[in-house]
Amino acid sequence: MEYKDYYKVLGLEKTATPEQIKKAYRKLARQHHPDVNPNDKGAEQKFKEINEANEVLSDPEKRKKYDQFGADWQRYQQQPGGGGGRGGQPGGGFDWSQYTQGGGGFGGGGSPFGEGEDFSDFFSSLFGGMGGGGRPGGTRPGAGQDYQAELELTLEEAYHGGPRTITVNGKNLRITIQPGVADGQTIRLRDQGGPGRNGGPNGSLLITFRIRPDARYARTGDDLTQDVPVSIYKALLGGEQTVETLSGPVKIKLKPETPNSTRLRLRGKGFPVYRKEGQFGDLYLRLNLTLPQHLTEEEKGLIQQLAALRPEA
Repeated sequence: MEYKDYYKVLGLEKTATPEQIKKAYRKLARQHHPDVNPNDKGAEQKFKEINEANEVLSDPEKRKKYDQFGADWQRYQQQPGGGGGRGGQPGGGFDWSQYTQGGGGFGGGGSPFGEGEDFSDFFSSLFGGMGGGGRPGGTRPGAGQDYQAELELTLEEAYHGGPRTITVNGKNLRITIQPGVADGQTIRLRDQGGPGRNGGPNGSLLITFRIRPDARYARTGDDLTQDVPVSIYKALLGGEQTVETLSGPVKIKLKPETPNSTRLRLRGKGFPVYRKEGQFGDLYLRLNLTLPQHLTEEEKGLIQQLAALRPEA
């Protein structure tokens, strides 16, 4: 009899715990289930091997015999009906019919899915949006598959919000973006995913926003930071400075002798707070003094006079 390394099939060591066996089986069953891989004979065969390995390793008695006798373990199965195999199968072959509709569920070691959860329940919830195709749970209502999409926005588009059109699976969908969405934020549009199965609800559309970096503003939560160039003359003498914000130009007053890198806060001039109409973060201004370039001889002379009036200590 050909020896099958059930531990290798599930990607486990021989010291694996029952919980590790159950976890590995669930993961591989999702990956190789025929409903996920239609018309893939290789996946179907792999799925059978996974179930065969789980049937043995999830049953303490069978696992004990398998660990002790290896390929000959089924000869020591003492079950009514003769034949030495599982469920009376001649020659100890694996009875795959139990995993198809009408096969009677899991025998011997009970359900590997936990108390009160059978094979049909497990795959009905796992593949609810993919259609039954005559497999267990195929006649039960199931939710449609969730779709996922990304939508790229500029900082200004995220600030103002408004209507946008997004194409998902060839279908144009018009949505309204709420002002203040953040980079990486995901919203759910119910009933816009895959069709439900057997009268079940449609799935959802999950849209994740990606906000492009902006050269003018750095965003932290609902606050913005902006670098503002200020001439050295205005910094020394004071005066008005016009600052561009996302809500329009704003005039600020500078005190005489304003130091370089001074930070000013404009309350309520930051980003709108998501879904809180009328609430905004703050805008922080970082003043960067600029030096004049390409000085004329007259300008150089005046600066020299000023330097003479304030000699270095």
